Amino acid sequence: MFTAPRPAAHDAFTHIYRDHHGWLLNWLWRKLGCRSGAADLAQDTFTRVLTADAASGLREPRAYLSRVANNLLANHWRHLGLEREYLAALATQPELLAPSPEEQALMMETLYRLDAMLQRLSAKARQVFLMAQLEGLPYAAIGSRLGISERMVKKYMAQAMFECALALPADAA
Repeated sequence: MFTAPRPAAHDAFTHIYRDHHGWLLNWLWRKLGCRSGAADLAQDTFTRVLTADAASGLREPRAYLSRVANNLLANHWRHLGLEREYLAALATQPELLAPSPEEQALMMETLYRLDAMLQRLSAKARQVFLMAQLEGLPYAAIGSRLGISERMVKKYMAQAMFECALALPADAA
């Protein structure tokens, strides 16, 4: 029976997965305290390595894996925080005004998208966007508060609005 040769990148990924999956799973388990959550994040980590096609060039696989896993872990904690804050806000609403489970799921998805969009912005652009959207400040006031020109405020807002447009679902655009 003839078998086609496997590409070197596939072999490298298989080698890294086989040699480091157990270590990464235990490492994440210690951080999370949850075996199933650790397994999910470990799989997400290896999926990122596979899709980035990074396995063949890794000199220090554990350092790379832990960095990718730490980023995923930070997203995980941020999402849990958003969810906790959202549920706390819901708990203060009268029962008649509480959204349905479907509406809650849609709102959580929107919050995750917004959070991801904000994380892609520079710190200054994020600050400008939040001051404009949450505090309703005019551009001149934002510039004065941050010590930047109104022109820079407009530039940061344009960056933020561009990221907002990218974060919209395809059917909403």
